[in-house]
Amino acid sequence: MEKHGLHQPELKNGEYRPRVMAYYFKQWEQFSMKFHAHNSVEFMYVLSGTCMVEVETAGQAIPMRKGELIVVDALVPHRLVVEESCRMLNIEFQFQPKQAGIGSVGELIRSNEELQRLSVRPFEYLMLRDDGEVYPALRSLVLELDRVSGGSQAMTDLLLYRLLLLVARLADNPGEDEARTTAQLYVKRALEYMHSHYDGDLQMKDIAAAVNLHPGYLHRLFRRGQGCTVMDYLTRYRIDKARMLLAHSDIPVIEIADYVGMNSRQHFSTVFKKITGVTPQQYRKSAALSSGWEGHKDV
Repeated sequence: MEKHGLHQPELKNGEYRPRVMAYYFKQWEQFSMKFHAHNSVEFMYVLSGTCMVEVETAGQAIPMRKGELIVVDALVPHRLVVEESCRMLNIEFQFQPKQAGIGSVGELIRSNEELQRLSVRPFEYLMLRDDGEVYPALRSLVLELDRVSGGSQAMTDLLLYRLLLLVARLADNPGEDEARTTAQLYVKRALEYMHSHYDGDLQMKDIAAAVNLHPGYLHRLFRRGQGCTVMDYLTRYRIDKARMLLAHSDIPVIEIADYVGMNSRQHFSTVFKKITGVTPQQYRKSAALSSGWEGHKDV
């Protein structure tokens, strides 16, 4: 096989076994890797901290945190970005012709329906959340590889086969995994949080903490998904709420700013006019004339 990834037809019917090409624990600090690709499948597991894995061909930036695993198939260009700190365990492996040892990966695929479905489901990457079994399997594999002379081939094959079965099981819910593999889930959570807390003293760090992301990561994801920054969106959402209150309530204009989380009334008036083209007072008057409702006189 020229490509040593997970989606070669030969895997199911041929005599191949996995071979670990590289593995390491590493603590990354404020690091940005260049895009690269290698002819191996890579498992990247976050032990602590947060990071971002960008997949060039998919145009995706996938945020990762503790207990999450990304599987990147062979020859897929990707890179790691760490804005603060992240400790990871990485393993790269290929499928090569079987010389000795236990059964082939084809036998394993044929005997397990979840692995069969994974082997015929083309993907560039999979983003998965550990259910508590993946890390112990990864750790056991690394400990075996660390033994003198690289450990037992039969044992490393067994441990890697177990790891493949666990990953196939996690990946067997495509609906849930599809949400995890994109940044849309994090953006959705940020939107929901802002919609529920817009009337408070809300800052970028608060929104990022609510979705368990670094503020810089969330900024990039949100701008890519929504076409504006988080705080620009929040400001416009607050102004939309203010317009609704001006048009459909008798709350005094001087108090509207407090109702929508903009504590500076002067700033509120300035931003309101910039977005709508009129002052809050003018907007209320226009809304009252349009609806025939005079509204509150104390403006």
